[in-house]
Amino acid sequence: MTVPGGNETAADTGAAKNARGPLATVLTANAVSITGNSLTLIGVPWFALDTTGSPGKAGFVAFCAALPVLLSTLAGGPVIDRLGRRRVSIASDLVCGLALAMIPLLHHLGVLEFWMLCALMAVTGLFHAPGEMARHVLVPDLAQRAGTALPRAASLYDAVARGARMTGAAVAGLLVAFLGADTVLFLDAATFGLSALLVTAGLRGVPSAEPMRDGPRLSPARYRADLREGYAYLFRSRLLLGIMVMVMVTNGLAQSWSSVLLPVHAREELGGPAAQGLLVSVFAGCALAGALLYGAVGVRLPRRAVFAAGFLVGGAPPYVVAALTDTTAPLLVTLAAAGFGVGVLNPILTTVMYEQVPEALRSRVVGASTAGVLLTTPLGGLAAGFLVERVGLTPTLLGIGGLYFLTTLAPLVFPSWRGMDATPATPAEGIPDGGSVSSSGPSTPAPVPGPGGTRPRR
Repeated sequence: MTVPGGNETAADTGAAKNARGPLATVLTANAVSITGNSLTLIGVPWFALDTTGSPGKAGFVAFCAALPVLLSTLAGGPVIDRLGRRRVSIASDLVCGLALAMIPLLHHLGVLEFWMLCALMAVTGLFHAPGEMARHVLVPDLAQRAGTALPRAASLYDAVARGARMTGAAVAGLLVAFLGADTVLFLDAATFGLSALLVTAGLRGVPSAEPMRDGPRLSPARYRADLREGYAYLFRSRLLLGIMVMVMVTNGLAQSWSSVLLPVHAREELGGPAAQGLLVSVFAGCALAGALLYGAVGVRLPRRAVFAAGFLVGGAPPYVVAALTDTTAPLLVTLAAAGFGVGVLNPILTTVMYEQVPEALRSRVVGASTAGVLLTTPLGGLAAGFLVERVGLTPTLLGIGGLYFLTTLAPLVFPSWRGMDATPATPAEGIPDGGSVSSSGPSTPAPVPGPGGTRPRR
């Protein structure tokens, strides 16, 4: 007896929804979490400036938040695999939400000291990175499950993050201006709780999100071996190493902008947090458009050329324009153009990383590369706060902008970057210099889906 075609269509539709559900969950949870990050990005510097009045102290708060991020990514890859990516994401969001809620709560009770603010921000930094990394390394498996091409999944992941950052920045600027920075931090805490609920419900039973059960127990010796394996793979690949070094420098410079230079410029020249929220929102919105555009046509474009152009447009110009103007309009136009340039970067970097790294090593290599690109972020805000207090805002902006420009020339100067456009090997073949994959990796390595052409994060 033949089953009616309508029933087959309904069954196929249900199966497709089930296949796409985990990817949609990760995208949604990440969007909610990054919306919270945008609230933090604007709320915490203004909270520090309002309560201390010192750019130097605001920079030190940024240092305290960034240093633990580095420490957790340096050592977190093997732990994420064994605890399970779903569990790590949930625990990360819950701890970050609680720590952020404590800041305005203690402030309202009149007992918040500066060291407490620094300590609570350190807790959020320590726990946030593993959760974001756990969601990030799930994308190739969930994309394959959903039947989505890897470059499009990477572009969608970044586009959703950009959109969340745009929305969060706009809302945060208005909330800080009208309700105060402490209210923003309460809302930030709530977004982390919502993200945890989404992952709890949406990734239940997904094999790649569960703890690794077929490898040896995690002893200190095994842990060191797993960690060493990730770093060895990264350092054997000249392309991945070059990407890591470049993004390491630019991340430190970008941290100086977001945590100190833009808030101080907005306070002194642009009229306050609402202007900062508008600028960040326009930048994020144009970055979203850039990511979506790259997802639509990027497969046909040479990656190295697009990457270099994006960084040159999105890197130094905002610093120079901010140094030369005291009005919002020129900086708004510059940040719009910079956003389009920056929007293409993460999809390219994510695709390169996913294509070149075996699934069995992905958490460890992504952890190692993320630790590398975050190496300078603790110093970005700290150095910027010190320089603004010593030499002034304008010289600091020009100096950092010049350094940013020189850094972004790397893809045009060093030959190893040509590997961005090379046809990738399958992950098993892609291990440089004959390296091997440890049996302690999660489950069975599978080829990463991708196009015929060839991530640390900016």
